[in-house]
Amino acid sequence: MTDYSSLPICEFAFPGPLRDQLVAAILDGSKTSTTGTLIEYEVEQEDLPTVGLQEVVIDSAATPVAVIEMTEVRQARLADVDLAHAVDEGEGFTTVAQWRAGHEDFWHSTDMRQAMGDPGFTVDDDTMLVLQRFRLVARIPGTV
Repeated sequence: MTDYSSLPICEFAFPGPLRDQLVAAILDGSKTSTTGTLIEYEVEQEDLPTVGLQEVVIDSAATPVAVIEMTEVRQARLADVDLAHAVDEGEGFTTVAQWRAGHEDFWHSTDMRQAMGDPGFTVDDDTMLVLQRFRLVARIPGTV
């Protein structure tokens, strides 16, 4: 059995139904991209991901379920996100407008505003994003 304990943890959304949906999409191969705001990395004092970085994906119970590897990392304005990236997020979006509406709902949520330490946190066309593509490297034994 491979030891993944030295790899950084990767969390998608907040624990709950959205995280569970995203983790399931990673495991079934339909989610191969993700998006975060650049300012999140600054607030959380995290380094930006790099190509080749491997991370352990955890589910809502903080159980390690998979290992992913970054295959592309780029920055773009919110207004410049392309359809391929939106579709590859594996959430069923078929247009960039749908993707943006879903992400704005998340970014403007109470949970996100609390995590950012800013009750008025909002995004607009010029908000810089970190767009990541990844591949599933391994499922961690004991997961679905």
